[in-house]
Amino acid sequence: MTEKEQYRQLCEWHPEIPLFLQHWWMEAVCAGKRWDVMLYRNGEGEVQAVMPFLIGKKLWMRYILQPQMTQFGGVWYLKTDFKTENERLSFEKKVCSQFADRLKGLKLSYLCVNFAPAFTNWLPFYWKGYRQTTRYTYQIQGIDNLDVVFANMDKKRRQTKILALQDKYRVFFDLSPERFYDFHARYWQSRGGEELLSRSLVVRVCSEAVSRQQGLLAGMEDLQGNLVAAYFVAYDSCTAYALMSAYDRQQNIHGMTALLVWNIIKWLSDKVKVFDFEGSMDENVEYSFRYYGTKQVPYFQITKSSSLGFNTLLKLKKMIG
Repeated sequence: MTEKEQYRQLCEWHPEIPLFLQHWWMEAVCAGKRWDVMLYRNGEGEVQAVMPFLIGKKLWMRYILQPQMTQFGGVWYLKTDFKTENERLSFEKKVCSQFADRLKGLKLSYLCVNFAPAFTNWLPFYWKGYRQTTRYTYQIQGIDNLDVVFANMDKKRRQTKILALQDKYRVFFDLSPERFYDFHARYWQSRGGEELLSRSLVVRVCSEAVSRQQGLLAGMEDLQGNLVAAYFVAYDSCTAYALMSAYDRQQNIHGMTALLVWNIIKWLSDKVKVFDFEGSMDENVEYSFRYYGTKQVPYFQITKSSSLGFNTLLKLKKMIG
């Protein structure tokens, strides 16, 4: 049995493994591509840590990147019962050192992975020559208490707008993946850009998440039945992640998307504790998340490059696109 086959069973036994590291999620977002997983075992053969990853190849260069529609990956620890801080740090050093050595054996030209916010000790990777950039996401925590959530929102930019618009739109939670994709693609076209995700990818991931009761496709229509806003949210037992959103820019009314987000939070309030906006390092987007009364949460983006050629390709891609 391969490590991937073992990992499928492991995820069935451990639903606490976050959504983006789950076997089924990796299968969905990496369809047609190659992904693998590393398992760390103790002396008794018990799996105590995992690291799934997408691996690709360009020309002669192999690389590991974050899969599309996937906020984070990296190392996840199944063992958490430590008696002392020294015991925890020693364990994390063993795990990360072993994984770093195995990654070295893959002869990668480049690696770039976002680690989950719960991963707080990247020092063992630093000792192996990796670099780290701190990034941020924004979360509404404790969404099971809706009164507190609403009270923490910005009164002028969120509360007042939501209350003023709630009778002017209809929110529903059975939007089809196909209709969602088409609406999302039109949204990007209206902004002068292109849909960066393929139809097959979006429909596949949305369909799989919804069928597992780990996904929500929410839409909002005006009184004439026109779709004006939509969201795809995926969730695990703890956190919901706002992965894709779109709105009709011709019919946009300030506060319209806030109304949809508020209804989504209400729908999720008995299922998860945290609503994650999936972050943004864009200054023009970041402030809009703060208006919801969110908490800024840091996470690590860990990288390593050993190829001048791959660095040149990355620079050219940024210049072109």
